[in-house]
Amino acid sequence: MAAIPVMTFSVIRRGLATRAYQGTGVYRRRSLQDKILRVDHAGELGANRIYAGQMAVLGRTNVAPVIKEMWDQEKEHLKKFEELLPKYRARPSFLLPIWNVAGFILGAGTALLGKESAMACTVAVEEVITDHYNNQIRELLADDPIQNKELLDILKQFRDDEQHHHDTGLA
Repeated sequence: MAAIPVMTFSVIRRGLATRAYQGTGVYRRRSLQDKILRVDHAGELGANRIYAGQMAVLGRTNVAPVIKEMWDQEKEHLKKFEELLPKYRARPSFLLPIWNVAGFILGAGTALLGKESAMACTVAVEEVITDHYNNQIRELLADDPIQNKELLDILKQFRDDEQHHHDTGLA
């Protein structure tokens, strides 16, 4: 019996949606994009909750306008990732409830120690996020800069915003 050539497909199941990918290159790209979107969405939710916690404590102080400005940018980042998740058919992290509570506690807790502690938290978090975005940008460039252009443009802008928050926290 002669073997019949068959094209290989990888199937990934996401909730009710099933998608078939031809070849491993597309599967690898989709897997990378899914991971990035899931992690970044959770991270932006956490950042939003950190700033919410800081504002709950420091909202009537002279540092409040600075925190609010950074928080407003984080809200835009979160909104963008909430748009991208369904567009790329990526699922959100199941850890979102933990990030929600932990972020607020971290923000409020550091703010209770004073504005210097709140800014130290901001500097530390934003430094990690900036490095994280840089690593993701490198991964997307190594994969395919043309196919990943939309995500690359977004991550570069958000990385620059996070670096600005870091620098603001140091000021």
